Amino acid sequence: MILVNTDYISGKTFEMLGLVKGSIIQTKNIGKDISQGLKTLIGGELKAYNEMMNEARALATNRMVEEAENLGADAVVNIRYASSAIMGGAAEVIAYGTAVRFIESK
Repeated sequence: MILVNTDYISGKTFEMLGLVKGSIIQTKNIGKDISQGLKTLIGGELKAYNEMMNEARALATNRMVEEAENLGADAVVNIRYASSAIMGGAAEVIAYGTAVRFIESK
């Protein structure tokens, strides 16, 4: 599966199959929430939350790819990510794009 954030793939002609997306709402455990909350008092990178968001993006991407595979897609173009806070320590991440199937040149 080819994944790109552009609306084209060099050298490929394709037909659009439709919008595909994957999302997840993820949180860290209470211990991590407390430690990260204390970290905000002294400053610095919130590594546990950074890891959480990286995991969430990967899971959202995998779910988007599964949806594209179910449509028979060869690629997903114009991929975008969005995130929003659901509650303290919990975030939703969504990955979305357009599933496409390659057209053979004759």
